[in-house]
Amino acid sequence: MIYSEYGQTGKKVSAVGFGGMRFDESKSNEENAELLIYAYEKGINYFDTAPGYSSDRSEDIYGIGLSKLKGTFYVTSKAMPTKVDTSEKAIEAVKKSLERLKVDKINFYHVWCIRNMDHYSLAMRPGGQYEGLLKCKEEGLIEHIVFSSHQPGDQVKQVLDDGMFEGVLLGMNILNFPYRWDGVSYAYKNKYGVVAMNPLSGGMIPQHEEQLGYLTENNESATEAALRFNISCPEITVTLNGFTTREQIDMACRIADESKPFTEEDINKIRAKLGTNMNSVCTACGYCKDCPVGIPIPSYMQHYNEKQIFSADDDALKNILKFSHEWGLLASNSVRAKACIECGKCERDCTQHLPIIERLKYLNKLDS
Repeated sequence: MIYSEYGQTGKKVSAVGFGGMRFDESKSNEENAELLIYAYEKGINYFDTAPGYSSDRSEDIYGIGLSKLKGTFYVTSKAMPTKVDTSEKAIEAVKKSLERLKVDKINFYHVWCIRNMDHYSLAMRPGGQYEGLLKCKEEGLIEHIVFSSHQPGDQVKQVLDDGMFEGVLLGMNILNFPYRWDGVSYAYKNKYGVVAMNPLSGGMIPQHEEQLGYLTENNESATEAALRFNISCPEITVTLNGFTTREQIDMACRIADESKPFTEEDINKIRAKLGTNMNSVCTACGYCKDCPVGIPIPSYMQHYNEKQIFSADDDALKNILKFSHEWGLLASNSVRAKACIECGKCERDCTQHLPIIERLKYLNKLDS
């Protein structure tokens, strides 16, 4: 395992981090907690979670698993300024997470899901979330205040330049790196901790191994290449993986142990092959799922990805949608794209600022 210092905190963290968003919800909390213990034994010491992950079971699963670890490890949690909009609510959220995680302190606590500067201003206002987190830090309930961003690079720089945080969590992978690199590089050069989420683009890379073969070298798969890209990147302190099985942990740890970085020549070749639409590919984060009329928006957006990534034409998308309604992602929900009332909630919730309403209109024309 590769270990490096998280920013200027003095903490040596593993290059592979355990992301608590992808547990197998058909299993018990105790069964899922065994994955944390296994990951720790393999060298992973950075464990990231949040309230709401895995149908709000993740923090409880972590509490079971972390309580059995012997030695040094680091745990994170989060709260959104839009939901925790006062100092009192921020303190309450931290204490609730501590209780569920069964730890004395949270090492890295995120102001979560900053999607624009208004969210940042909300967190930082007098009597707001950040003020509450400072009180928690003074009381020893948290150690380091960091933030989770879905902003463009220039806004990430702006937040970092204010000097209120010690690190940043943002989405970066082998498909979208040309559009995220400014923020990552700036944070690294200015000695902030940099944690990358979505290294497999929300599961899209494993689903399209053959089409993404150009990312690979020798006999590795596209999934392995994508993990290697992030894990071996010196600018990235920790790459979060949402583990569901031990085999997934084994793969990520093996890649960290072998750690053959991409050369500048390799990166330039990939950059040249990537389409111009990669920044607007849906990563299946699911924040748009609570549609007021019940449209399964994340599923529709995953199908739109076929157009974005592989230039699927209208006939191909028609067949994809037809199959999906019968057997695929859309089979369990009868509400179709045509039901959209254009309320805009999905676009406000979207971490990537995607034109979801426009995409639903387009898919509706093909959704016979």
